[in-house]
Amino acid sequence: AKEMIPELQAMRYSYVEPGLLVESPQMKALKEKAEGIIEALGGDEWHHRFLELASREERGKVEEAVAKVRFFLNTIMNLDKRLALGKINDPVIAVDIKVGEIMSVGKHPNADKLLVCNVNIGDRAITVVTNDLSVKDEDRVAVALLPPANFRGVTSEGMFLGAGEGILKEVKGEVGGLPKGVPLEAFNETRNFVEAFLKG
Repeated sequence: AKEMIPELQAMRYSYVEPGLLVESPQMKALKEKAEGIIEALGGDEWHHRFLELASREERGKVEEAVAKVRFFLNTIMNLDKRLALGKINDPVIAVDIKVGEIMSVGKHPNADKLLVCNVNIGDRAITVVTNDLSVKDEDRVAVALLPPANFRGVTSEGMFLGAGEGILKEVKGEVGGLPKGVPLEAFNETRNFVEAFLKG
């Protein structure tokens, strides 16, 4: 991953328009290095093997570490899609937002007012911890893929977008694709999170 720093810096300080960076040698090198990491870890299903090998006592820590690596690799592998959108002066562009379909909902083992959702986002499934107790199987949601965070012992890999009361549950668009028709206010919480994250 450290070998990616020169390419990222060259792209960040470039005077080239974001859309043109999609085809740049730096973008190609980043993707090749990310693919090399995935291959070195054991291929596309590497995370399953890591979780299977974890002892019961270490499982929570391994889940969180695996989620962080998956987030990093996903960010690099989808960077070209965000750059292709052009110059957008909004921190929301820093994260992937996808249509997801909730496959299962369960009670959080350590918190009565949280639920743990298994969400299909097209190319994989992720875990999202939510405080919206009305979510149910087959809800179509907009999911912001954020740096993994541990919520009372369960690692969450994203956040559902909402507007007004609760999250959006009938999001249009293809699972794994960009959500369509999402109200702008639904992006506010994600924007606030990204701005706080960038400030450190």
